[in-house]
Amino acid sequence: MPKRSGSGSKFLDRRINNGMFCPNCGKQLNDNAKFCPECGAKTGGAQEASIAPSQPKPLVYRIAGEILQTVEIDLPQGERVFSETGGMVWMDASIEMETSIQKGRESKGALDTFLKAASRAIQGESLFLNYFKAENAPGTVAFASSFPGKILPFELKAGEAIIAQRGSFLAGQEEVDLAMEWRGAGAAFFGGEGLVLQKLTGPGLVFLEIDGELTTRDLQPGQSLLIDTGHIACFEASVTYDIKLQKGFKNILLGGEGIFLARLTGPGKVWIQHMTMPGLAGRLVPFLPFERGSGSKGFNINLG
Repeated sequence: MPKRSGSGSKFLDRRINNGMFCPNCGKQLNDNAKFCPECGAKTGGAQEASIAPSQPKPLVYRIAGEILQTVEIDLPQGERVFSETGGMVWMDASIEMETSIQKGRESKGALDTFLKAASRAIQGESLFLNYFKAENAPGTVAFASSFPGKILPFELKAGEAIIAQRGSFLAGQEEVDLAMEWRGAGAAFFGGEGLVLQKLTGPGLVFLEIDGELTTRDLQPGQSLLIDTGHIACFEASVTYDIKLQKGFKNILLGGEGIFLARLTGPGKVWIQHMTMPGLAGRLVPFLPFERGSGSKGFNINLG
């Protein structure tokens, strides 16, 4: 079965060309570049810049369902994918699972491993990771979203990155790097999602779980979009993110949209989720059992 493209992502079906890449952020460089135009790091030209990492093998996958989706990934013999703990639904008997606190095959020391695990916890992911490998024969492993919504696939080339909301990572090829993203003090303290954004960097295939349905906006250079911070699903790394104060005391006090809005500025693509988990939880509260002060339990009754 051919690989399915998801939600019009422009990252699907791309191929990586050989070239020089920044050893600090992974951005592709001109052959004789001495400084990276993305992060400013010194590269020293062709002698010191790193060669682009090889692209992982393309994987065949199928996304099934409408409200509570699953993704089935076919693994050739010897291939591995990883997920946070508790994400797997089923797997063929040929698939072997290994739980590890370490990301990837190589260890860079106990301190580095601990810091990366702590970073994952801050991002809303589990301390431990599960690796699934087709050890002696090809096989299939399936993962499911933990809440109603969509599973969004991205095939990232080397150095290409997606910035996503906290806790959205579902599964991916082991070459994908999962890190915490910092977008400035204003976004961190007033943006709600700003302090705990995730950065997923290629190469490799990665799947995100998104709350509810999706709207996609492709922003032109300099074009801005104001979004309630909880509704940001993910955006391309080329998009800038900051916080804008709502205008007018009446809007702030009575509008119900919060004091601050996220401002995303192009160029780049933005994925907007229609539902937020805190919003859904708030709507369910009137229907949940409650406990009285004396310790006896009762029920909230909504009369319409």
